Amino acid sequence: MSTSIGLSPDIRDYVQAMNRPEGAVMARCREETQALSDYKQMQISPEQGAFLHFMAGLINAKIAVEIGVFTGYSALWTATALKARHGAKARLLALDVSESWMTQAQTYWREAGLADVIEPRLGDARESLDTLAEEGLAGQVDFLFIDADKTGYPIYYEKGLTLLRPGGLMVFDNVLWGGDVVSVKGKSLETKTLREIAYQIRQDPRVDMTFTALGDGLLLAQKR
Repeated sequence: MSTSIGLSPDIRDYVQAMNRPEGAVMARCREETQALSDYKQMQISPEQGAFLHFMAGLINAKIAVEIGVFTGYSALWTATALKARHGAKARLLALDVSESWMTQAQTYWREAGLADVIEPRLGDARESLDTLAEEGLAGQVDFLFIDADKTGYPIYYEKGLTLLRPGGLMVFDNVLWGGDVVSVKGKSLETKTLREIAYQIRQDPRVDMTFTALGDGLLLAQKR
């Protein structure tokens, strides 16, 4: 599970305790995912989930897109916010290339009573994003969370801007990449791409942005 860099365990636990509590299915999804020793670091933290829930509600999001579903934890947080405000009219388009992860995520979504608002889209997210635009969602999406392959972030950003409405919000996870973005040893393609996309978004007149140290780093870009 992603944890906020630089926080002691005590402070981390306090932050989580003072945030919006998880639902029962959310908690079980998180706990069961943590048993996946090879992949558990891919899951966002509870405080990140609470933050996504809050931001989606703050902009009164009705239509959302998530790129990188994993076991479905972040989608549970976002979809809960959408459905609380818009009921069955809410939509979360969940994009992932892994059939096994998507299948597992759907079990949690059903149990949480959110399957009616979460629509799985299996396949390459680049193609799925184009399909969403073709289906009439260009300029209609309120909220977009990106937590997939880091080298794909520049493409997801451009395609995401096409989908977002003015005032819509795009959130990128892992923009600190465990601190590698400021390390002299951080020379991987992923690290290089994360540095470049952060700089690109900071300079982009099409958006307002902020860079936070929550979790492994969250970058927020709001379309003007």
